[in-house]
Amino acid sequence: MVSTRAIRHAIGARRARGVVYLILLFAVALLGVGLAAGGEVWQLHARREREAELLFIGDEVRHAIDAYFDATPGAAKEYPQRVEDLLEDRRYQVPRRYLRRLYLDPFSAKPEWGLIMVSGRLVGIYSLAAGKPVKQGGFTGPDTAFAGADTYQDWRFMAQNLATAPPVQPGAAPAPSPNARAAAAIAAIRR
Repeated sequence: MVSTRAIRHAIGARRARGVVYLILLFAVALLGVGLAAGGEVWQLHARREREAELLFIGDEVRHAIDAYFDATPGAAKEYPQRVEDLLEDRRYQVPRRYLRRLYLDPFSAKPEWGLIMVSGRLVGIYSLAAGKPVKQGGFTGPDTAFAGADTYQDWRFMAQNLATAPPVQPGAAPAPSPNARAAAAIAAIRR
């Protein structure tokens, strides 16, 4: 015959296993929530790093375009016709380099950029990424216009001397005034 004591012991063991099972389920749920939160933090950190890289690359290209423009031989200054001209400027006997390499877009990992062209000349670039930037303020210098941007495509890295020194193409009609040139460039960008 089974004693009452043995029955109580069997029931207590089942209850203990049930409690251990519930504690294990709770621990797994907490671990899942923690991993999900950690994943979101990591993803946000990765986006901020890509944004910082995009700002660096855009600044490098902006300076390269300005350097190309400033280094134009003669009085008639001009911007490059394409990005590759910044890698190797063949207007001189010994080619000059304004960029060491063609940078990849940090969001697509491809060397594809949106090009800002004025009168057939490259005056700036932008990322083709459509996401909303995490960074919405705290920009300095020529990047202050990026504050409150809706997409990364709104981050336009343009030559700084665009409004003050319009490019003149050989054999072309006289260039418009700097104010008219700046207005035309802005209108072309908004299209």
